Amino acid sequence: MDFLDVPLRTKGERSYGITSIADFGTPIALLEAYLRDYHAYIDIAKIGIGSAYVTPNLQEKINLYKKYKVIPYCGGTLFEKCYVQEKLDEYTESLQKLGIEWIEISNGTVDIPLHKRLSIIKKCKKHFNVIAEVGSKDQDKEMPLSEWEYEINLLLGAGCKYVITEGRDSGTAGIYNSNGNVNTELIERISKDIDVNKLIFEAPTPKQQMFFINQFGTNVNLGNVKINDVLVLETQRLGLRSETFFLGEKTWNLP
Repeated sequence: MDFLDVPLRTKGERSYGITSIADFGTPIALLEAYLRDYHAYIDIAKIGIGSAYVTPNLQEKINLYKKYKVIPYCGGTLFEKCYVQEKLDEYTESLQKLGIEWIEISNGTVDIPLHKRLSIIKKCKKHFNVIAEVGSKDQDKEMPLSEWEYEINLLLGAGCKYVITEGRDSGTAGIYNSNGNVNTELIERISKDIDVNKLIFEAPTPKQQMFFINQFGTNVNLGNVKINDVLVLETQRLGLRSETFFLGEKTWNLP
């Protein structure tokens, strides 16, 4: 079908309008079925938490993602585990051997000082495209609004391709409160003076995805999307769901 007036979507190798899925152990056969049908709607695949370390068919999975032009990378929890055990050199060497070209630098579980993260980013960006993450997985830990803005600016200035705003796979921490509602004051603050095209908002539920689509338009970057929700998300992006039905007037212009 190609006869409706729908919001313009970025296509191909997008620099924004990104959908980043979270892979928590999708079987290869099922993954290939999803990618065969929906790869045009997926840009990045995070092999979630530390699951990459115990995935028996990891190389096959990475190759499959790359076959369908989806960028694979490992979740920040694995990075933090390697940091704590002082195994970052072994970690980055393993990523290179696997053909993974992106790395996440986070501090969602471990409180890694900002200056230390910036130093790691400086080293890693020689060999990888770097994604950083801001925010804690601890529901009881609140960062001041000014600190969110300060960290994001420094991380982007250090050469990160994108900064992820923490939301967990449950959507109950970081930019969300414990019942899954968006901290709207925080989102308004960090989007006021920061290019939202450089932010990936973790939004694991359709309700959260719809908030960001209505707030920032069709081509907002969204992460921690479940692979079985990819088609629903694309439907939402194109104003083909009730909650985003009148999206057209908020559409961002394509370059």
